[in-house]
Amino acid sequence: MTITIRHGTAADLPRALEIWRAAVDATHGFLSREHHAEIDAMVEHEHLPNVDLWVATDAAGRVQGFMGLSVDEIDSLFVDPATHGRGYGSALVAHALARVPRIKVDASEQAPQAVAFYERRGFVRTGRSPTDPIGRPYPLIHFRHGGKMA
Repeated sequence: MTITIRHGTAADLPRALEIWRAAVDATHGFLSREHHAEIDAMVEHEHLPNVDLWVATDAAGRVQGFMGLSVDEIDSLFVDPATHGRGYGSALVAHALARVPRIKVDASEQAPQAVAFYERRGFVRTGRSPTDPIGRPYPLIHFRHGGKMA
């Protein structure tokens, strides 16, 4: 299988939002309906248009996952649930590590599959927050990569 990582463009934003929505629906059942709607609007109107967006595409060029990067942190990483386990997330993480070997990332404590995903790739826990950055009751696990892909 061929996976290509490339910089995202404005044309990729609708597909990235589609992936975000599908992935959150599949993995974030703990979100209240109100918070889900608030976060959805923030992702659509603030996060995706302004983040350093990277996308993972399949052999046909279709975006199957995306990642938002800041200087030293993975701000977001989501893969289409229909393609989970096929290497798109790992390819995005490898790309991030090539840029910043000791990159940071936060994962929702209530999304154990995300926590396990990062731990399997060599990320180590560095702390915990009882809420998300806006103060909603969604604890986060803070990670930093050990410097070498596991």
